[in-house]
Amino acid sequence: MAQESVRGRFVWYDLATTDPTGAIAFYRDIVGWGTEEMPMDPPYTMWVNGDRPLGGVVPLPEGAPSPPHWMSYLGTPDLDVTLARARELGANVVRGPEEIPDIGRFAVITDPQGAYVSFYSPTGESPDPGPPCVGDFSWHELMIDDYESAFAFYAELFGWQVLDEHDMGDAGVYLIYGRDDRPLGGIFNRPPGVPYNAWIYYVMVDDVDRQAAAVVAAGGEILHGPLEVPGGDRIVQIRDPQGAVLALHAVAST
Repeated sequence: MAQESVRGRFVWYDLATTDPTGAIAFYRDIVGWGTEEMPMDPPYTMWVNGDRPLGGVVPLPEGAPSPPHWMSYLGTPDLDVTLARARELGANVVRGPEEIPDIGRFAVITDPQGAYVSFYSPTGESPDPGPPCVGDFSWHELMIDDYESAFAFYAELFGWQVLDEHDMGDAGVYLIYGRDDRPLGGIFNRPPGVPYNAWIYYVMVDDVDRQAAAVVAAGGEILHGPLEVPGGDRIVQIRDPQGAVLALHAVAST
């Protein structure tokens, strides 16, 4: 069984895409990631930030019901216990549990409001890498129908805490959650025009505006921003050339 400290951490990120080669070139240019081929069946290409693994890129099967997308994996010391409780709270398991030999076990779920996410229990230890650096995933945002009940679901499973709440006026409340007093992301009610409940993940860069220009030059699309958020950080939400949505985040200058 994995150690308790993995509970509630975002530990891995996969991109399912129609063009892995094109996606690898795009993200290399935008966020500087490298890749490493893993000796697995089927083949699996791993994202690396420097020498640190972050996740992977896999082909989206032809005829898949979902478009290209990013998926995160939330750590748990006991996958079966977490899945059982998630079902009791209204989640659905849509894939797994499955075992990755010598690595861990995972399952893909939809939470009670339909947002997709994965749960993951590593084999052995999974050290906490500490606060994010440039090239790391730095924020995890959930757009959902009912932010309060969504937070209650994840807090029950993973021990998340409410760290702050911002009143955004007509846009509602933005709840900042975290683990062991470290901010992890935000949850808020889905804005009009957003067609479904979903997670969006942010990668830390050194200059959002420069990287936003690089996104367009590389064939991507700007969805929202660049803009400054409370506290002085800057963000931009993008769509890569294959259609997967991601966001970029730069910390405020000191």
